[in-house]
Amino acid sequence: MTSPASPASRGTTRRTRTSRRLAATAATVALVLPLAACGTDADGSGDTGGAGDGAGDTTITVLAAASLTETFTTLAEQFEADHEGVEVELAFDSSATLAGQAVEGAPADVLATADSRTMDTAADVLAADPQVFATNTLVMAVPAGNPADLSGFEDVADGDATYVVCVDTAPCGAIWAAIAAEEGVTSQPASLEVDVKAVLAKVTDDEADAGFVYETDAVAAGDQVETFEVPGAEDQVTDYPIAPLDQAGDPELAQEFVDLVLSEAGRQVLADAGFGQP
Repeated sequence: MTSPASPASRGTTRRTRTSRRLAATAATVALVLPLAACGTDADGSGDTGGAGDGAGDTTITVLAAASLTETFTTLAEQFEADHEGVEVELAFDSSATLAGQAVEGAPADVLATADSRTMDTAADVLAADPQVFATNTLVMAVPAGNPADLSGFEDVADGDATYVVCVDTAPCGAIWAAIAAEEGVTSQPASLEVDVKAVLAKVTDDEADAGFVYETDAVAAGDQVETFEVPGAEDQVTDYPIAPLDQAGDPELAQEFVDLVLSEAGRQVLADAGFGQP
């Protein structure tokens, strides 16, 4: 059975309380994620005590697209504050990777992807119809100060810039492929990255002249990047759907997390990060 955010993927797993104290152990936490996701109590009995009754810690696992890292971390903290004895394990990776793991039966409670196409591939393991909770668009990000002195998208299209994009199996890569085809881009990227956060890292580390990321990732990067508009991006808006999974250890809690994301409070957290409303 494939576990979420295995070391072989390049995703990130975070337990919203524990990882703040032991960030260096994130890789170790990922190895034991299947056990945590099953909701095993601290004494190893497997009795999770039910939703919010304080009888023991319950863990729910949320598989989420990498571009949701900041917002879902905030929402998970809020969920924990509202549910005594409940911890939220967050596994961030490419949407395609996470959807595949869900289909293979990875123990998890909720799936949130960066496009509806990827969510559809997990249709057989969804416990409810997916609901769109946010939208996003692609921008061109360059390192702070624009060291390559790019003037805009045309530098990429003309082959005058070194740039990176997501693999085409990731939603951010599929959007780039559609835009590149529409705009007649013939230059090739310097590398294909597993997800949008990996693309952003190449840019902030000044390993590429430019990278194509979601608007929200550029917002999260703050003054580490500068951005340019991408022609046709407004026609390639991506939807973010969310749904509880059939294998959820606590279906009630899984639905409550979905409800939080869809709530007015959840939408405000997403709007503050730059996400559009569905």
